[in-house]
Amino acid sequence: MKNLHEILEKEDYKKVTFKITKTQHLLIKAKINGIKGNFILDTGASNSCVGFESIEYFTLEAKNSKTKASGAGATGMLTQIATSNKLQLGNWKNSNFELVIFDLSHVNEALNHYKVKPVHGIIGADVLMEGKAIIDYFNHCLYLKK
Repeated sequence: MKNLHEILEKEDYKKVTFKITKTQHLLIKAKINGIKGNFILDTGASNSCVGFESIEYFTLEAKNSKTKASGAGATGMLTQIATSNKLQLGNWKNSNFELVIFDLSHVNEALNHYKVKPVHGIIGADVLMEGKAIIDYFNHCLYLKK
């Protein structure tokens, strides 16, 4: 649909482009606390997250969490939580954003196996639902409403 962008722009949606990797993951750039990072856009991930190694990089205030994380190939992983963060995808912003922090090494090892650059984290359904997301796979665009 050629005029999808025009229609969504009138409805106050913000357009964010993404790339598709060799592994068929949607790769999106985001800023956390003003710092740029690379993320997988994952409609199946309930929460957005970053790896333990990114705590200092994004200046996160990590606190222990009783919640265990699970994902493709891993279950029962220890987590931490970081609240009150600033998230920005393109021109879409959330100034009070919560992130789950856990071991993403299994994700980056899988990406490395296919010679795909590592990611800092995952943008999940929490962002997609809040932003009333529309994903245009054909044109490699994510639309978020604010």
